[in-house]
Amino acid sequence: MKKILLVDDEPNIVMTLEYTFKKLNYQVFIARDGQEAIDLVQNQVPDLIILDIMMPMVDGYSTLEYLKNDERFENCKVIFLSAKNKEKDVEKGLALGANLYVTKPFSIKKLVEQVAELLEA
Repeated sequence: MKKILLVDDEPNIVMTLEYTFKKLNYQVFIARDGQEAIDLVQNQVPDLIILDIMMPMVDGYSTLEYLKNDERFENCKVIFLSAKNKEKDVEKGLALGANLYVTKPFSIKKLVEQVAELLEA
């Protein structure tokens, strides 16, 4: 069973995505900010992380930088899911090593397809 880590401080997004991905037989873990995500991945290496950027404590960019400096996560796919939709934000996210950058508001159906594609790649 593939493991997905959802990192977002917006409860509605977390609940909707958790429900959707659990229904599709993914194992889902939740962190409400970057620090919680960093703590969580010490014991669980997810196959894919859906990561918000603007969060309290540690933002998504810093969280991804931390993960990219740890070889345990070299095969972990990362999707930024953010309201930051300027071209420079997207470029920064991809330059840091994200596999995909999705802007809010987003289509859950399309996100589910993108997750499946990344995990099959």
